[in-house]
Amino acid sequence: MRSDTERNRRRLIKSAAFLVSRRGTTVKMTDVAERAEVAAATAYRHFGSVDEILAEYRFDVGLMLLKFSQKSESHGVALLADVSAEWVRLVVKHGRAMVHTRSDEGYLARLRSGARYLTVQEEALARPIAEAAAELGLPEPGDEGIFLWNILFDPREIFDLMDTVGLTEEQVSRRLAAAYCGSLRGWSADDARG
Repeated sequence: MRSDTERNRRRLIKSAAFLVSRRGTTVKMTDVAERAEVAAATAYRHFGSVDEILAEYRFDVGLMLLKFSQKSESHGVALLADVSAEWVRLVVKHGRAMVHTRSDEGYLARLRSGARYLTVQEEALARPIAEAAAELGLPEPGDEGIFLWNILFDPREIFDLMDTVGLTEEQVSRRLAAAYCGSLRGWSADDARG
């Protein structure tokens, strides 16, 4: 990709994230193009909608989580806690634009249809979830494990716990990781009952 083309893509992504984090879903492509200092036609050559830009933004954040997960030397529940804490840190750092990546489709349906921003997150969490389950003496939870993690670690809920309850980033990370391990146990026990 040419350097000016890549620069324009990056500017559009950064501009969309900035605007959406402040104004929510009312942001239009023309707003993003104006902030990125590119023509609207240029913006539409790169992305079909603001939602597409946000999906790319979320993919970039997921890629950071994947790199962290792959480099981590932790194992088992400690690995899950470390990767989950990194996710909370990334959500806080990259902001409220993460909250507006939504869809009418369920999480697993989007994951199975290959939504890039979710498949990279799944890849980042595959080893931590599998190792945590093994350490807890539970069977591999598969898609249901990532589904449970997504419910607890949704960016909207992370901000809610911090803003409404007043928890620190570290408290959110610790409590959600502990709740996730409890959820895995409960899910597995119910699955065993059939």
